[in-house]
Amino acid sequence: QVQPVELGGGLVQAGGSLRLSCAASGSTFKGNAVGWYRQAPGKQRELVVFMRSNGNTNYADSVKGRFTISQDSARNIVYLQMNSLKPEDTAVYYCHFKYVYWGQGTQVTVSS
Repeated sequence: QVQPVELGGGLVQAGGSLRLSCAASGSTFKGNAVGWYRQAPGKQRELVVFMRSNGNTNYADSVKGRFTISQDSARNIVYLQMNSLKPEDTAVYYCHFKYVYWGQGTQVTVSS
């Protein structure tokens, strides 16, 4: 059973930073596709960043230059570093693994 688990959400002021992490028991991130998505209240879930199995990444225009996805293969963790946070970044953030598996989400709230 593969289960991604997100950690690191919280409350931060606008302009601040947070780092989310995603750990996946039962499988390895290395060589597999992984993405971060988010869903704000009343809105559809949207892509934040997607990293293909070859390491190539696609970022949503709204987060380019502010968010960075990275992978620690030794610890089997994927990170989402979020800088210069804005109130519109407030959402539940989800880790998505191998095109199939979703984590339970972690809340990020950015106050103005």
